[in-house]
Amino acid sequence: MLPVLFRIGGFTVTSFGVMIALSFVVGGWVLARELEYRKQDPEHAWDLCGYAAIFGILGAKIYYLILHWPETAANPGHAILSRSGLVWYGGFILAALAVLFRLHRLKLPIPTFADACAPTLAAGYAIGRIGCFLVGDDYGGPTTAPWGVAFPNGAPPSTAGNLRAFGEHIPASVPDGTVMTVHPTQIYEVLMSAVILLILWKLRPRVKTPGALFCIWLVLAGIERFTVEIFRAKDDRLLGAFSVAQLISVLIVLVGVAGYSILTRRAARHPSPATAAA
Repeated sequence: MLPVLFRIGGFTVTSFGVMIALSFVVGGWVLARELEYRKQDPEHAWDLCGYAAIFGILGAKIYYLILHWPETAANPGHAILSRSGLVWYGGFILAALAVLFRLHRLKLPIPTFADACAPTLAAGYAIGRIGCFLVGDDYGGPTTAPWGVAFPNGAPPSTAGNLRAFGEHIPASVPDGTVMTVHPTQIYEVLMSAVILLILWKLRPRVKTPGALFCIWLVLAGIERFTVEIFRAKDDRLLGAFSVAQLISVLIVLVGVAGYSILTRRAARHPSPATAAA
């Protein structure tokens, strides 16, 4: 763990903040290369990443405030101004809407740009989760696996008391202050996102229907998040054993499957000149 990189006076530079910033920088670079590959102006990459960064962070914070409404209502100033408290799905939804609006205003081909965003999102997500690992956030439940990690200074620390608060079953004989070894679910997500990026990269020259590659990313990302939630220490399991994030994951997978089906069927009925020639 390396939550704080350095301090300048009263300003603290955290590893999470640096990795989030790096995720947008790398994402912008990947998006620019993808746009070049698809014969689009790569300069649009940084404009779109700017929209994604602003509205993504805003959406992630809004989602967190709603999800933890009792804490937000009790101390709204602290909840709003705190650096912590960002939820990926909230950020993704609002950022996607903002980018769609921007593409519409610029009259750019949304399906083509969506395909360019697919590997961009996979790469950026993996880097962001490294930041979560470095600050000890979003870890999993207790484990005896050899790759388990303890987060004594996590956000929050992986103590028995905190894990109980997340709904994890901890033997009553274990004191609340005991630091426990947990699943490093952040690393699980980094590895799975890397695999998704590799799959998208392999499919990239084969998937000819505009928008279809993005739909494939939706399916893979939804499956990835649903799977990792099984191991996560969560306090939002409002649907029995299932978390809110798992419900959203299922919806995203369904949207991806439906979108892919609609786009490929439409392309088969109305092939473009290039596709027909091929």
